[in-house]
Amino acid sequence: MDVRRAADRYRGGEPAAGIESWHAFSFGAHYDPDNLRFGPVIACNEEHLAPGAGFDEHPHSHTELVTWVVEGELTHRDSRGHETVIRPGDVQRLSSAAGVRHVERNDGTEPLTFVQMWLAPLEPGGEPAYETVRGIADSTPYAVPEAGAMLHVRRLSAGERTAVPDAALVYVHVVRGTVRLGPHELGPGDAVRATGEKDLELRAVSEEAEVLAWELSR
Repeated sequence: MDVRRAADRYRGGEPAAGIESWHAFSFGAHYDPDNLRFGPVIACNEEHLAPGAGFDEHPHSHTELVTWVVEGELTHRDSRGHETVIRPGDVQRLSSAAGVRHVERNDGTEPLTFVQMWLAPLEPGGEPAYETVRGIADSTPYAVPEAGAMLHVRRLSAGERTAVPDAALVYVHVVRGTVRLGPHELGPGDAVRATGEKDLELRAVSEEAEVLAWELSR
């Protein structure tokens, strides 16, 4: 298990414009040839947007973008005509395929925090697609077949335990609270990249722990 701490993430964004970003993988100006991806996962960005702040229209292609809102409300608009407000508990996926442009903003009055994960598809190209699942439950994994991946959401109270899926690769990101995974204690923003591990178990140390776990086939 490869443990990556929140403090070691690359700092980005534009603080003067109300945008603060923490990148788990090589990203933009923070190029690290030894940290380009884990399986299909090529980015796990924690974004903080002040009220009124956001990312102006910009392009994506050949990438599956999966977004999880931690607090606040995220406004999404794209060049395919979709306009949506994403709230905590919702999963949003933009399959950029051969190319799409989108805008991400905090049009609310409260701070916005969200985690956006980028995955490389099994095959490039195709038609862009957009999907939102409202109020995803812990027992219902979210499949991204285009990337050979499955997202599991785990919400735990102190002392509760839950199994981590057995898979060739598993990427675990702690959204909130403190948990133990094997011998490792993990806090908000910490992540684990597990390869070939079996029978892993998460245990909540604090109340209201929330964890995202990617089950990856490659």
